[in-house]
Amino acid sequence: MKLVSFSSSDGRVRAGSLIEDGSMVADLSVAGYMDTLAVIIDRFGASGYAGTYPVYPISDVRLHAPLADPPRVFAIGLNYRDHAKESGMAIPTTPVVFFKLTTSIIGPGDPIVLPKNSTQPDYEAEMAFVIGKGGYRIPASAWREHVYGYTIVNDVSARDVQFASSQWSMSKSFPTFCPLGPAIVSADEIGDPHHLAIRLIIDGEVLQNSNTSELVFKVPELVEYLSSITPLLPGDVISTGTPPGVGLGRTPKRWLKPGETVTVTVEGLGALTNPVIAE
Repeated sequence: MKLVSFSSSDGRVRAGSLIEDGSMVADLSVAGYMDTLAVIIDRFGASGYAGTYPVYPISDVRLHAPLADPPRVFAIGLNYRDHAKESGMAIPTTPVVFFKLTTSIIGPGDPIVLPKNSTQPDYEAEMAFVIGKGGYRIPASAWREHVYGYTIVNDVSARDVQFASSQWSMSKSFPTFCPLGPAIVSADEIGDPHHLAIRLIIDGEVLQNSNTSELVFKVPELVEYLSSITPLLPGDVISTGTPPGVGLGRTPKRWLKPGETVTVTVEGLGALTNPVIAE
C-alpha cells in the first residue's frame, strides 16, 4: 500500500491509497479510518477491507503530508560515513539523535519558507521509516514486526542556528523544515530498505546521490537503540540521516535560495518536490 493523506474539492483531508501506478487515489475513509494514523494502527485493516472505495484521479486531488501530526519525528545525524567526513565530524559509534518538531511538517508541493533569521539554510535527503506497532526495548531481530513502512524526508536545516548551540533540534524545526511524503509505502512493498538509491536534485542539478546501503546504523539497530530508551509509538517517524553532498559540505558552501525547486527521490518511495520561497 502507498498510504497518503489527500483532499478533494470539499477540502476535507482524509486517508487514501495510491493505486494504478499512482494515477488514482482510493478514499479509505469509507472504511472508518479518520486519518492515516488510524490505518497505521490497524496496520492490516485497510489492505484487507473488502468494500468499495471511492476513487479520484490524482489530478483532481491535493496530496498532503502522509502523517501531518505524528507522535514524534526522530532524526539521526551523521548516519552516512561520507557525510560525517564532509561535516568534519567523527563517524559516530552511537546513534546521534535529535528531534524535528511536528509543526515543521509540510507535504509535497508545499513551499519551504526560508526564515529571516537564518542565512545558511541547507537541504538533506533522507529515507525515513514509520513505526506501526509500538514497543519498549525491542530487539533488533524483531524490527520487521514494528515497522509499518517507509517515506521520504527533507531534513531542512538552518546551519548557522545549528552550530550556534550543541543542540540541533531547534535549527531543524522552523516552520516548513520537514517536507514529508508523498506517501508511506508499506513494508511489504520494499524488500530491503538498506539497498535503495537516494538522490536530491535542485533545478535539474544532482547534489546528493547515494544508497541506503551506506547507512552507519541501519533500521534494526535504530529500532533497538531508540526503544531501549523510550517506548516507540505507532506513527513515530524515524528519519535515518542524509548522504554526502549537502550545502554545508561543499566548497564553496551552497545554501538554499528562493525560487529554487528541490526534489528528493528514494527508490521505491517516489519523489518529494518542494519549491523554495523567502519569508
